[in-house]
Amino acid sequence: MAERRDGLKETTRSGPGRMLIAVYGIFAVAATARSAVQIGTRFEQAPHAYLLSAFAAVVYVVATAALAGVVSRRVAYLACGVELAGVLVVGAVSLVFADAFPDATVWSDFGGGYGFVPLVLPVLGLLWLRHTGRRHADEAR
Repeated sequence: MAERRDGLKETTRSGPGRMLIAVYGIFAVAATARSAVQIGTRFEQAPHAYLLSAFAAVVYVVATAALAGVVSRRVAYLACGVELAGVLVVGAVSLVFADAFPDATVWSDFGGGYGFVPLVLPVLGLLWLRHTGRRHADEAR
């Protein structure tokens, strides 16, 4: 069992997985720093947006750790799924009810402020998890 888990961790961290983990790590640091500054200096201006930024930061930290194999694969799937749902819901709400977001979040406008990377990243994460899970299952046979 431990051998299977280590092999899966190595599979997830290989090739494009390293780049994916690096991008998630960058977003984890950036979203954490951004939300900390926003909450610490001007929380009263846009509390919902800043709390959403903090939530996004937590999701990015969890996704980074999960994709790196620090926690289970299920957590990685969950983190990427929550991120995708968050980007879609917050993106749609921020366009329809722009007044509800006096300041942008990482996920506002479907991540448009970040080149739409927040929209693409969870899709790539989910595809990578699926690919490496299948590849590892084939190798285990």
